[in-house]
Amino acid sequence: MKKLIPLFFLTLFFLSCNSQEGLKSVSTQELKVLLEKENIQLLDVRTPKEVQLGFIETAKFANLFDADFPVKAANSLDKNKPVYVYCRSGRRSAKASEVLQEKGFTVINVLGGYNQWIKEK
Repeated sequence: MKKLIPLFFLTLFFLSCNSQEGLKSVSTQELKVLLEKENIQLLDVRTPKEVQLGFIETAKFANLFDADFPVKAANSLDKNKPVYVYCRSGRRSAKASEVLQEKGFTVINVLGGYNQWIKEK
């Protein structure tokens, strides 16, 4: 019984920390190919200060830290098309993706975010 308790908590830990389970994602290289071939919805969820340092062309902007993020993002997007979401490194975009999925959007997280995009330029 004593051996099962740590196993139980370890299992619980992995289940709760895997918030990206079921979240579709693409690499920045895959995103570049998509941007060349299609007119996709791209959402940048970084702060205005970060956006001033550079952004991916065609991106729409909605700061994840704004209290009205869900409304602002939803109003600027089409629910009938997938939404590709990026931030600086990929963590905030994963969180934003969860929020948008709850609103009924099909969301794809961009792995590595803008940092990875710049590295590959």
